[in-house]
Amino acid sequence: MAFSPEDFKANAAYGSGFVAQTSTTPGIDDLEEHNLPIFRVEHVQLQFPIASDFVAAQVANNVIVLALASGRLLRIDLVDIDLPKKASEVGSIRKLFLDPTANHLLISTTQGENFYLHQSSHKVKQLPKLKGIHIESVAWNPALPSASTREILIGSQIGAVHEIFIEPTEEAYRRDEKYVKQVYRMPDAQPISGLFVELIPGLPDMRRVVLTTPTKMLHFVGKITRSGSSDASSIFSKYFEAETPSFQENIGSAYSMLSISTESEDDVDPERIYAWSHGAGLSFGKLFGAPVTSELGDLVFKESKILPTTALPHGGKDITSVALTNYHMLVMCKGVLYAVNRFDESIVFQDVIAHDDSKILGIRADPKCNTFWVFTNDTIFEVVLKDEQRDVWKIMLKQNLFDAAMRFASNLRQKDQVSIASGDYLVSQKKYIEAAGVWGKSTKPFEEVSLVFLENGEHAALRKYLLTKLSSLPKTSIMQRVMVATWLVEVFMSALNTLDDKLSAKTETNTDLVHNTTSQLDAVRDEYSDFVTRYKNELDKKTTYEVISSHGRETELLYFASAIKDWNYVLNYWVQRENWQEALAVLKKQTEPDMFYKYASVLITNVSVETVDILTRQSNLDPNRLIPALLMYSEKADSVPIPENQAIRYLAYAIDRLGNTDAAIHNTLLSLFAASKSKDETQLLGFLRQHEANPHYSVDFALRMCIKHERVQSAVHIYTLMEKYQEAVNLALRHGDTELASILANRTEDDPALMKQLWLSIAKRVIKQSGGAIKPALEVLNECKLLKIEDLIPLFPDFVVIDDFKEQICTALEEYSYKIDRLKKEMDDSAKTADNIRHDIGLLDRRYAIIEPGERCYVCQLPLLSRQFFVFPCQHAFHTDCLAGVVKSSGVGVGRKITDLQIEIQNAGAGVKRDKLVEEFDNLVAAACILCSDYAIKLISEPFVTGADDRTQWAV
Repeated sequence: MAFSPEDFKANAAYGSGFVAQTSTTPGIDDLEEHNLPIFRVEHVQLQFPIASDFVAAQVANNVIVLALASGRLLRIDLVDIDLPKKASEVGSIRKLFLDPTANHLLISTTQGENFYLHQSSHKVKQLPKLKGIHIESVAWNPALPSASTREILIGSQIGAVHEIFIEPTEEAYRRDEKYVKQVYRMPDAQPISGLFVELIPGLPDMRRVVLTTPTKMLHFVGKITRSGSSDASSIFSKYFEAETPSFQENIGSAYSMLSISTESEDDVDPERIYAWSHGAGLSFGKLFGAPVTSELGDLVFKESKILPTTALPHGGKDITSVALTNYHMLVMCKGVLYAVNRFDESIVFQDVIAHDDSKILGIRADPKCNTFWVFTNDTIFEVVLKDEQRDVWKIMLKQNLFDAAMRFASNLRQKDQVSIASGDYLVSQKKYIEAAGVWGKSTKPFEEVSLVFLENGEHAALRKYLLTKLSSLPKTSIMQRVMVATWLVEVFMSALNTLDDKLSAKTETNTDLVHNTTSQLDAVRDEYSDFVTRYKNELDKKTTYEVISSHGRETELLYFASAIKDWNYVLNYWVQRENWQEALAVLKKQTEPDMFYKYASVLITNVSVETVDILTRQSNLDPNRLIPALLMYSEKADSVPIPENQAIRYLAYAIDRLGNTDAAIHNTLLSLFAASKSKDETQLLGFLRQHEANPHYSVDFALRMCIKHERVQSAVHIYTLMEKYQEAVNLALRHGDTELASILANRTEDDPALMKQLWLSIAKRVIKQSGGAIKPALEVLNECKLLKIEDLIPLFPDFVVIDDFKEQICTALEEYSYKIDRLKKEMDDSAKTADNIRHDIGLLDRRYAIIEPGERCYVCQLPLLSRQFFVFPCQHAFHTDCLAGVVKSSGVGVGRKITDLQIEIQNAGAGVKRDKLVEEFDNLVAAACILCSDYAIKLISEPFVTGADDRTQWAV
């Protein structure tokens, strides 16, 4: 019958069948601060009426199976399951074998009969093919199948190993065992007391097989053989033939047993543990996973240990049973249960289970649930583990296995003790660098550690210790972190100076020493760089600058300043040393405008092109704040051509690319154009023309600058923009540029009087410059048609002879005669036109229009003669009020005027005033026909039907 271990603890689960009586036996007094034992034994005394005692028991996957001396099995539903035959026929049950999943149970009897029970069945089946085989051990399939056993190995009492495949079936003509095959036999025919099969990770066809007898333990590693995809063939048939096992031999014992731990969950130490009991005691060790060769067994046995029976308090007696926990070995000897730590072989627990070994069935481990049970012929005990690994760290520490101790330490205090002890050990071994890394994470006094390194001259170890200590200090320890970090700067600088001194002292022949020192120097520099990058916020800027400067470490100083983004310091450093390329390299990385404003003057003066290149890549600068720097540069670069002037280049960029409209920028650029020593005004004139539509510069300032620097064309252009043509012409004439003056004068052709006045000025200047010569004056006369000879004559000196103008005077007289004739003709035509107008006016009084009797108003469609009306020459007629209403809608102002006139006419009495009002009203209302005039055109977008109209009249 199978019982859940939890059910033994809960009486309610089985009614009155069981009474739980729990007792706890404390272990050895070697506990942590909780003062609780690691192991304790809880037992349940069964009071269920059973006719015979237990003869065998197994536990797996939280299920317990008990065999009674009567040959019956007890299962969890309390239904007795008997073997198919009586005990007198097949013998009594001697051994049970339950797989780790509790799905498969093998039963072996004293007469060599074997039976099988599946967890889903209530019927025990005999295995005829195993008749006569006394099963001593079973190696279950490592894949842990549930429907069938698949390939398993069975060790017999006569030293034979059989491979069997059991697949439960309900068909009467088919047997459960698909095949049974003997695959190995011990030469000495000793019982196979233990069997274990394990998969090799990553190698699906490789298997490890461990086999034990009372005197030997064999270790196989080899490849299984599969015959196609069929499951009905042996996979170990050639395994044992092809492999030569590694073995370990010892004194025999009647209680030989093999125990294998469960799969480890520790990624650092993943190997299983084995324990083999024999006459000399208990051999135990790790089942290593590599190398996967025949040498693996030799490695396993080489690293194994032996716990002699004499090490137990009841020494000298055979170990009757053993089981493995994660860190301990449970050993049964002379009725006493011991828990032995497998790391130092110390006994941490013992308890008397029985005074007679014959009553104890043994220790059983549940590999799935990691629980442990001790069975006697009438009692079940559970060995309960509590915080099993809590003392392991101490053991590892005593053995100087510091990595393992740290792994098992469960709290900060334990880890700190491990770190301190590890550091002490490393220092004793002169391994100062390693000790520094360990001590840095411990609470060992700071001063004590520092003195150890200083007294031994281990500055590199001190540096590592300080770095480690700094990384472990909490963020809240601000002062400590600053102090340690500052000391580290001093240590780094000293180390770098020392290495530099060594390097400079080396001769060229010592190439190996030079190379070694250079490598050390590079390593310390990299370490310093990493330190500054990580802990720059822990360093006081001023103090750090002073420390590094005192050692003269320029590179490290600049690295620190760059790390904390103190670009002002870095840039100032390079500027003071006139290292312009380094300064520019720093400036390229900046985004803060103030940095550019501060250093623009000195940089643009010394490296103008590169500086302006950088400035043009910054879109967040205010060009106004760069004007002083640009002007300072321009003063020193006054002889530089305009295309190469970097101040002009940047200002043009600010205007053209950035769209700057500040007058200061425009005025500065204009002044630089005007002040250039070049006589070419192309750039200045182009700038003025580019912005003439909407000038952002001061026109007066521009004019003053152009006049000051004698930029005639540009000044003239500005005068024309101001429409001061007279001043423009005068300026051009003052500088002797009559051609420019002529161009300006011709631009005023829309104003003949001004144009004539300008040409007179030009003529006066030309006549004066030519000393009264006739020819230049006549050229001016030919260019301007507005000038006449009589206009020029007063400009000539008195000594000029009139005969020189004879031809021009005759031409002028002929023109005057022609104009007189034309004026006479125009006067005659005007007289005729006046007569025609007077005739038409006289005919107006006799003009009339005929109205038919039935004619209607074109607005209201009522008879026209019903009230006052207007008739237009186009024959359209309207009532006066209808016409007034339509005209009112043409505009708010007209409508209000008409309304006011109507009111005034009503209120005015007969007389001249009323007649004037009526005349004004008629002129306003009847100015034009509303159907033929412009008024009708304006209404083309108005709808035919409005909201006020009756829409039904328009229905079709």
